[in-house]
Amino acid sequence: MILQATKLKRLLFFLAGDAIIFIVSIYFAYLLRFNGNIPDIFYNGFLFTLALLLILKFSFMWLFKIYKVPWRFFGLNEARKILLVHICSLAIFIMVFFIVQDWIKPYPQSVIWIDFVISCLLVGMLRISKRIFLDFSPKPHRGEPCIVYGATTKAIHVLNGLKQGYLDFYAVAVVDARPDLIGTYCDGFLVQDKSEIPSIIKEYNVKTAIIALAITQDELQVIFDELTAQGIRDFKRFSMVENNPIKDISIEDLLARKPKDLNPDIIANFLKDKVVLVTGGGGSIGSEICKQCLKFGVKQLIMVDHSEYNLYAIGENTKDKRTVSKLVNITHEKDFEKIFAEYKPQIVIHAAAYKHVPLCEFNPRPAVINNIIGTKKVVDLSKKYGVKKVVMISSDKAVRPTNIMGTTKRVCELYALNSNESGNCEIVCVRFGNVLGSSGSVIPKFKDQIEKNKALSVTHPDITRYFMLTSEACQLVLQAASIAKGGELFVLDMGEPVKIVDLAKKMLLLSNKEHLGIEFVGLRPGEKLYEELLINPNDVQTKFESIFVTHSDPYDLNLLNSQISKLCELKDDEIATALKDIVPEFKHALNQKG
Repeated sequence: MILQATKLKRLLFFLAGDAIIFIVSIYFAYLLRFNGNIPDIFYNGFLFTLALLLILKFSFMWLFKIYKVPWRFFGLNEARKILLVHICSLAIFIMVFFIVQDWIKPYPQSVIWIDFVISCLLVGMLRISKRIFLDFSPKPHRGEPCIVYGATTKAIHVLNGLKQGYLDFYAVAVVDARPDLIGTYCDGFLVQDKSEIPSIIKEYNVKTAIIALAITQDELQVIFDELTAQGIRDFKRFSMVENNPIKDISIEDLLARKPKDLNPDIIANFLKDKVVLVTGGGGSIGSEICKQCLKFGVKQLIMVDHSEYNLYAIGENTKDKRTVSKLVNITHEKDFEKIFAEYKPQIVIHAAAYKHVPLCEFNPRPAVINNIIGTKKVVDLSKKYGVKKVVMISSDKAVRPTNIMGTTKRVCELYALNSNESGNCEIVCVRFGNVLGSSGSVIPKFKDQIEKNKALSVTHPDITRYFMLTSEACQLVLQAASIAKGGELFVLDMGEPVKIVDLAKKMLLLSNKEHLGIEFVGLRPGEKLYEELLINPNDVQTKFESIFVTHSDPYDLNLLNSQISKLCELKDDEIATALKDIVPEFKHALNQKG
């Protein structure tokens, strides 16, 4: 118990240690000045120097909070503070000296400069001594060997963390690809070229790499591919902004396409102090829209969903007094209208929809009711109650649709875009592809199969999809809405499409379960090999490079209303034909096989 560290014990130790150093430093400064024999005539000045410098140094050490820093956290910042302590003490001592110099004559002025150097060095050495001892004392290796990729400040943090046992790994090498760093030392490790990785792996049986670089997603992908080819199978990444600074690299890290033109100020100006209603507020897209709305300062947020659990989950996740949760099916007009009448929303973001392609194929009537009628109720009630702007979330599957779901979304686009009233309610649509980790995404499915040690089921070797982080896709939706004037069909640039089979291989590799393999099961009913976003080479780029405006032909709204009414009266097996009358480009791809 006596040796157990406490704040008080640490304070008393450093106070006593510094007192000894300050006294010894001044005494040695005098000894050095007089070659080891201090004349009696100078003792008056010695006592004055000792008393004043002790007071000044302790005062500034306390002022700069040096005594609150434990051994293990002493670094360059603390060393700089110790230097400042001595500079400030020296400056004030010199000022006082010129006032009282007649009283302490003769006085050897060089001693204060000698003391400055000795004291600085000894105080710093005291604080770094434990780290030097721990760094150089031999320790048994814990856990598995790893390499650190990147000779950076982050690498220093990683190596220190490994030495202190924060992870069950120990570093065997630091590697880098930059020629100017190869051959230098990073925390005692000779920085080696990345071409040396295979020999390092062979010598130490390394399977893990910790990437300590600030890099883009594309650069991370290149490094991942290189290390994979050289035999690394476990990947971690260091980030100084994460709660857990060293974390496993996820499939989201490798796939996420990060827009460069997100402008939080524009989104904040659009949402701040507004009353916003979000349909499908508990879904994967709607819940993220809700979070972003709260983040950007809405006055009130009405979250509407007909799933009790989803609405409960987003309520628990946000826990904000500005939110109102409404358990309502938007196709039930009377219940839905009460929300508009009571809260008078200024902005409506319509994210509610059935999005699962095979389920909509097998249940076409519910898909029509929920998607088309739901959108119609949103648009009609928004116009009736003076909503300033309506934003409908659409899908890449609405482009040349081959399935019921995509076609219903195209009908929703037609209804929304042709319902604008100049100067009143501005209605826009925003179309984008898959988001990473959404409820309809293949990634949660693959994660579940990996957890159950099952082969990953991929529909076709050539099937591709677009991917973006949910948070960034939703911010782009809001940013597009902020510049909309009404009647536009916006398209988000989702980057390059990704082969699902490549995604599956990466997920197996990241989970170190490549032995599970991939099983091709054939395209599902209504499923496309390739999703499309931009269908016209003349699509116009907005002032943001990630947001385009695409062309949408006008449609007679009276005719469309009549066609929608008939849709609701049809049987399941008649709906596809009726949808084709509204969307001629609809080519129903039933029972496709890969």
